[in-house]
Amino acid sequence: MTEERADGPVVIKKYANRRLYNTQTSSYVTLDHLAQMVKAGTEFEVHDARSGEDITRSVLTQIIFEEEAKGQNLLPIQFLRRLIRFYGDSLQAFVPGYLDMSMESLTKNQEAMRTKVAEAFGGGSQAFENLTRQNFAMYERAMKMFTPFVPGARGAEDDKPEPKAKPSEDIGELKSEIEAMRKQLAELAQRKG
Repeated sequence: MTEERADGPVVIKKYANRRLYNTQTSSYVTLDHLAQMVKAGTEFEVHDARSGEDITRSVLTQIIFEEEAKGQNLLPIQFLRRLIRFYGDSLQAFVPGYLDMSMESLTKNQEAMRTKVAEAFGGGSQAFENLTRQNFAMYERAMKMFTPFVPGARGAEDDKPEPKAKPSEDIGELKSEIEAMRKQLAELAQRKG
């Protein structure tokens, strides 16, 4: 289902009756079709047929909602709660960039992660567990960067606020940790191959 045109993304029109129309194939599609297009790497935009408004974000969110309702459960409850807390927060503008960077990093390391999962179920679980712990610790530190003024945040020792590093130091530390994880993944992938 690779429906990408040379002159831009596929345009999907959403009508008042909630039907979705693929203007490239001249056919009606479903949210499942759109999910398959995303998985295939096909770029598309969804526009309200009446107003012409770009509603791609809400349709992609609806696809995520549908997948979660099917029992896929990709988004942990705590993550969703934390994400909701950022709406209206002064740091809201930083969250999309951070999430995009995190997903980009995960996507780049996708094959290595698959190898680690295979090792975990094939006997090499210690390396996968260590990688998971590192990822979780990095995530926790990153979330603390976004909520630096919350005393007693989960993970703070004795509920005392930790002295805060400068934001540039936090970001530098996070970059160093990401680079260390990439190196570790590359080494583990080479050992496997």
